[in-house]
Formats: sequence, C-alpha cells, structure tokens
Amino acid sequence: MPPDSPRISKEGRDDSIKRVSTATDQNDSLSKRASIPQNQAQEGVGAAFASNVAAADVQMQEYANGYHFPPKYPVKEQILMGLVDLWNFYNTGFGFFLIIYSLNVIAWGGMLFLLLCGAAPAMCWVDGRYDCNDIDSPRRIWIEVDSQILNAFFCVTGFGLAPWRFRDCYFLLQYRIRGDQKALRTLAGIHRGWFRLAGSDQLPLSLGPKNIEETTANYNVESVPYPVETISDPPPTGIRAPPTKLWKLDFIIYFNVLNTFLQVVLSSFMWALDRYDRPSWSTGLFVCLACIASAIAGIMMGIEGKHVKAIEGVPLTKRDIARLAQDKELGIPHYNNIKDKDPEAEKEKTRRKKEKKIFGKSEKPVLGTDVERQAFCD
Repeated sequence: MPPDSPRISKEGRDDSIKRVSTATDQNDSLSKRASIPQNQAQEGVGAAFASNVAAADVQMQEYANGYHFPPKYPVKEQILMGLVDLWNFYNTGFGFFLIIYSLNVIAWGGMLFLLLCGAAPAMCWVDGRYDCNDIDSPRRIWIEVDSQILNAFFCVTGFGLAPWRFRDCYFLLQYRIRGDQKALRTLAGIHRGWFRLAGSDQLPLSLGPKNIEETTANYNVESVPYPVETISDPPPTGIRAPPTKLWKLDFIIYFNVLNTFLQVVLSSFMWALDRYDRPSWSTGLFVCLACIASAIAGIMMGIEGKHVKAIEGVPLTKRDIARLAQDKELGIPHYNNIKDKDPEAEKEKTRRKKEKKIFGKSEKPVLGTDVERQAFCD
C-alpha cells in the first residue's frame, strides 16, 4: 500500500489523518516565517530549511474530517471575550445569583483575612486598653460576624448540593457493592462532560443524543450512558476519548460528599456554641478542610474534562472559523491542538523543568580561578 493511501476501517469510513501540504503554500509560509542570510553556510541553510518544513508539516496536520481546534487569541482579545461572556452569563437568572454569591464570598472572606492579619489596629481598643485578642474588642466581634456570614454562604453549596451528591454516592455504592451496571451508566450520563464508560471509544462516531434512538447501527448498550439520550455529542475531531478510570469517579464523588459532612461539623460548632465557649481552632480547621475537599474534587473534574476536550475537540464558533481563515491567508501558523502550542516544545520545556528541579539544588557555584578564590578569602 502506498504511504499516502487512506486507511479504510471496517465500517467503511476513512480513518486516516490527512496532511495538507503543497509546495507553493509551504514555500510562501516559510518565506514569511524565516529569512536565511545569503552568506550562511550550505549546511546551515539545509538544516534551517528542514526544520521549518517539519514545523510546517506539524502545524498543517489535520484530522480526517478537516477539524481544527480553535485558535489562541491575543491576551487583550481573550479579556474582552471573557468580559462579554461574563456579562451574558450575568444577565441569566442563575448567572446573576452565582456572581452576587461569589462577590459576597470574596468580600466577606477578604475582610476576615484582613482582620486576622491585624490590618485594623484601631479595632483593638477596649475600654481604653489596647488588646487585639480581647474577646469583647471590635476586632473579635467582627471576626465572629464574618465567620457566621461565610459559614452561611458555604452552607448554600454544602447543603444545597447535598441531594445530588448523595444521589451520586447512592448510584456509586450500587455499582461497587451490587455490581449494578445500570447505576454506573446513570453516573456516566450525569457526568457526561468528563466521564467515559469502558468501550465508549468504540461507538460509531456519528452516534449522539439526537439520533441514538433512531439509529440502525450496532453498538454495545453497556458502553452507552443511561438514559441513552445522555450520551455525549459526536466528537468534532472524529476521535472518541478513551474510558475514564473508575477510581477518578470514586475520588470526585467521595470528596464532594466529604465536603458536605465537613460543612455539617463546621455548622455544628458555629451554631451550637457561642464565641465564648467555641474552641478557637474549630472554625479555621473545618473551614480549611471543607474548602480543600471541594477544591480537590473540582480540580480533578476540570482536569478530566480538559483531557476529554483535548481528544474529542470543542465546537467552533463563527469567530473561530473566521480567525482561522484569516490567519491562513496571512500565513500565521496554528498548531492543531487545544493549547495551540508545539507539542514537542512543550515536552522539552517540561523535561527541562524536571531536570532543573532535580539537579538545581545540587549545583553550587565554584570558584574556578585563583583570583576568585583569593577575593573570596579576603
């Protein structure tokens, strides 16, 4: 089979990765990206040309269906686009509630931080005495007020999301204890944004929530979430993400439930005991533990969601399509990955960071010459 011939899968679709690369386009783009001095040695010219051709080949690599990831915009454009999206989100009912909630948490949390750091010494005077730790000082009173307000805000998420968290925990235990595959499929439908079942990467690429009930294609039902309408959308890249490791599902669900239990403990200390009888360590400890549990679950979910998007792709907006076409005419290259970066350069950067971290501490400056040693001794 010739090297450039397409590979045909059993289903009859083209699984090959097309490489769009013409001599004219490459020469034009290479001439815009790099100029070679005339007095450069022949070997240097050949090396520079070969490296630029290889870079162009990587940049112009495309998926079989012609998909290209969105381009990376300049920082100013990203900020403007973020502000527009934030305003549109704010104009929704849930967006308005979430933004007001977040601003209150930031404001009251910032005030509590400043009080704990002693940023308001004028609040330490009590009956003519300067004592910041006096329990009747304005500083300690406002610390209590802030703590109660923040605890109430944390209860909104800790208790408000409890029904959905315990629902997920119930389905997870049904699968872990009884081996109920339907319960696992239900969880896959709930967390369709980042969780993939075993065998889901072998499903037909055109299969999605809009056509799964009418499709005549054969597929394994155990690899599809329940109900079947919660299946993920067809991947824009034409490649489905591999199955997610089940321990990550356990990790996220258990830590979300742990956040709710820690919030119960914190609220018990805050509401059952007044500020005279409550242990001084209780508030800070359980606030910290509850925030850490919630953050760990959120970070893991975000990492897995980004991993899925890096493989399956993300839908392109009209702005993305227009920018890609414009940059192609101008000869501005874009790497066809979610970060729009050279993967080889990223690997090399990561490797250098690891080497620097491992060997950086052991490297010490050496006084090499006699003059340097003499100056050091003097």
